[in-house]
Amino acid sequence: MTSIRRRLLGWLIFGFGAASAAASYGIFHTARKEAGELFDYELRTVALSLPSNLQATMTAQQSDTMLGDIADDLIVIDIWDTSGKLIYHSQRAQTLDRHPPGLRTIEDDEVHWRVFGVQQPTRFVQVAQPLSVRNDLALTLALHTLWPVALMVPMAIMIVLFVVTRGLGPIGGLSRSLGSRSLDSLEPLPVDARTPVEVRPLVVALNDLLKRLHVASQAQRMFVSDAAHELRSPLAALQLQLQAAARDGTLTGSEATLERIQGRLKRLIHLVQQLLTLAREDAATSTPMAPVSMRRVGEQVVSEFSLLAEAKHIDLGLEINAALGATDPYVALTDPHALFQLLSTLIDNAIRYTPEGGTVDLLLERADGRIGIEVRDTGPGIPDDEFERVFDRFYRGSGTHVQGSGLGLAIAARIAKRLGVVLNLRNRIGACGLSARIDGFTPTNTQRMTGS
Repeated sequence: MTSIRRRLLGWLIFGFGAASAAASYGIFHTARKEAGELFDYELRTVALSLPSNLQATMTAQQSDTMLGDIADDLIVIDIWDTSGKLIYHSQRAQTLDRHPPGLRTIEDDEVHWRVFGVQQPTRFVQVAQPLSVRNDLALTLALHTLWPVALMVPMAIMIVLFVVTRGLGPIGGLSRSLGSRSLDSLEPLPVDARTPVEVRPLVVALNDLLKRLHVASQAQRMFVSDAAHELRSPLAALQLQLQAAARDGTLTGSEATLERIQGRLKRLIHLVQQLLTLAREDAATSTPMAPVSMRRVGEQVVSEFSLLAEAKHIDLGLEINAALGATDPYVALTDPHALFQLLSTLIDNAIRYTPEGGTVDLLLERADGRIGIEVRDTGPGIPDDEFERVFDRFYRGSGTHVQGSGLGLAIAARIAKRLGVVLNLRNRIGACGLSARIDGFTPTNTQRMTGS
C-alpha cells in the first residue's frame, strides 16, 4: 500500500544519511590529512631538536631518559657522522638505510615508514616512524572529530519523524473528521486560516462532493415524501369505497376474499404512512424543544392503540413508578410530536408481534435525575444474532409471519437519534417478550422523587 508518510520518511532519512556519510568521509579525510601533517612536523621537530652530544656508546636507558616520551611513539633515530659512520641508533627499533634529506615514505621489510632526514654541519640525522602508528593515531583523532556527527544523526532522524508527523497532521485530522460523521451528516468541512494550502484543494473538492450528495439526498427524500403523500389519499379513499360497497351489497364475492383485500389495503396504507414518517424524519434539520409531560403523551398513545389492542385481546396499559403530586415529575424538554411518534411506533410494533391474550405495558420511571421509558411485550422476542440488523430499513427477521414492512424500528431509531436519547432492545430476562427502553430524558423538575 502506497503511503505518503512512509515515502517522505524514507527519502528524507535516506537523503540525510547519504549527506551525513559524505560529510563524515570529508571530515575523516581532512582530519587524517591534518594529522599526517602534524606527525610530519613532529618528525622534523624531533630531528632538529636532538642534542649535539648524542654518542653511539649511550645506553638504551640513558637515551630513553634524554629523549623523554619520544621512544613511546616508536620513532627510530639514526645519526651518521661526516664520514658516513653510524654513531647513534635507537636500540629498540630496527636499523634503516640512510636516505637523502627531506620527507618521504619508504618500505623496509614489508613495513612502510615515514622518514625525515636533515644534513647538519657535523652529522646527518634521520628520524623515521611506522605508518601503522601514524594511521592508528590519525584514526583516533578522526573518530574524536566525528562523534558529534554520530550523535547528530539519530537526533536528526527523530526531528524528521516529528516534523513529518506534524506536517501530515491536517490530513489525519481530516480523515478522523470524515470517519466520525454519521451517514446523514453532509455538512461542508470547515475551511479557515488554519487549513494548510496543500490540503485546501482537497477540502474544497470534498465540500463540493458533499454539497452534490446533499442535493441528491434531499431530492430523494422529497420524492419519497411526495410519493407517500400522494398515495395516502387515494388509498384511504379506496378503503372507504371498499367498505361502503361491502355494506350496500354492490360488491360481490366471498367474505374471505374481501377480508384479504382489506388486509392488503391496510398493509399498503400502513407502509405509505411509514414511508411518509421516515421521509419527514430524514428531512428534519432541527428539533423544536418544549416542556412536555411524558405521562400525558403516554396516556395519548395508549388511548390511540386501545382499540387495536382490544381487537387482539391484548392487555395494554401504562405504569408509573413515581408518586404524582402537585408537580408532574415526568416533564422533560423534548419534541412532543416526535415523542408521540416514537412511542406510537414502539407500541404498534409490540402489539403486532404479541400473540392474542398477551400483554403490552408502557412504563415510565424516574431515577438518578433521569426519566426512562420502557415498552414491554410478551411476544416472541428477537433472536440474539439479529439484534445488530433490526434497526436496518426493510429488514424483517427470519421466521416472521406478522404483516409489516420492516420500517418500524428503523423509524424509532431515527427519531431517538434526533431527540438525543438512547434506544436499546433486549429480550426480557425471566419472561418471554421484548423490552424496548429509551434513556436520556432530563426532567425540568429536578426535585428528588420517591417510588410508589
